[in-house]
Amino acid sequence: MFDRLDDMLIHYEEIMQELNEPGVADDQKRFRSLMKEQSDLTPVVETYQAYKQAKRDIEDSRALLEEESDEEMRELAKEELSDAKKRVEKLEQELKILLLPKDPNDDKNIILEIRAGAGGDEAALFASELYRMYVNYAESRRWKVELVSLNENGIGGFKEVVAMIIGKGAYSLMKYESGVHRVQRVPETESGGRIHTSTATVAVMPEAEDVDVQIDMNDCRIDVMRASGNGGQCVNTTDSAVRLTHIPTGIVIYSQTEKSQLQNKEKAFRLLRSKLYDIEMEKKMSAEAEQRRSQIGTGDRSEKIRTYNFPQGRVTEHRIKLTLYKIDSVMNGDIQELLDGLIAADQAMRLSRLNETA
Repeated sequence: MFDRLDDMLIHYEEIMQELNEPGVADDQKRFRSLMKEQSDLTPVVETYQAYKQAKRDIEDSRALLEEESDEEMRELAKEELSDAKKRVEKLEQELKILLLPKDPNDDKNIILEIRAGAGGDEAALFASELYRMYVNYAESRRWKVELVSLNENGIGGFKEVVAMIIGKGAYSLMKYESGVHRVQRVPETESGGRIHTSTATVAVMPEAEDVDVQIDMNDCRIDVMRASGNGGQCVNTTDSAVRLTHIPTGIVIYSQTEKSQLQNKEKAFRLLRSKLYDIEMEKKMSAEAEQRRSQIGTGDRSEKIRTYNFPQGRVTEHRIKLTLYKIDSVMNGDIQELLDGLIAADQAMRLSRLNETA
């Protein structure tokens, strides 16, 4: 591990030297490439430098203990030695995590799909609340949300909603949200006060680029129509909505949120690329079934991952057995604690597997 870290440190210094050379910014492609490398390496390099400093502090404290006869100075050296040893242990663990293989999709934007499951109108209302939860979370991170398509049930619920979330590292955090989300509460329409259980399914896909997926236009059928809202009321009076059908897979995408047919068509193709890319990812994961089972957040989408219990005011994340009693805050987008727990559990599992194969 430390040979690799030394190599990374040398490479980082070479990058910094090149960035400081006159004229390097004139080659924009090279400049952007160097800046990305520098940004990716910085957390590792800074942690490694802190680790090396802590190791030096250990040696200095030990040398002081050997040379010093004054008892007060020796006690101070012992405290510094203990502190440095703790820092070395902590920083070594951080370095192991930083060196774990990175998911190539982590920096990508995402396509978010939420579908109402079992529970009729109550499930649709829950799906709309989940969507607002994710929109609030995205806004707290200064990410941009673009609605792609929406199918409402007429009382404020969403039968299905598809959106793009654009922001650096969106997939690295949101990928853990795929799965079945369950709500337990008394619906407003329930006169007997009984608690009902409803579900919604969340799918998070990395946005695929042209280089990730090549689409044969002969495999696609494009229909244009007028966009409509609830009860058939026209959103606009031009044929701007687009229905894109991918014939080999049977995937159908409907995009109507933009006034321009061209923009709706572009959104539909972006979503199709991501869906096809997701299918390929699923195939690859199935071929690596053992690895898939060992990772948090890459499980089957039919798996129940989280329960939102309103009468008890709790949210339970089943994959890591974490329960939070702040349901109102979570539904308003405060989901970072849940995501941090999932990321930590995923990293711990991957480190454990790495140690087993070492």
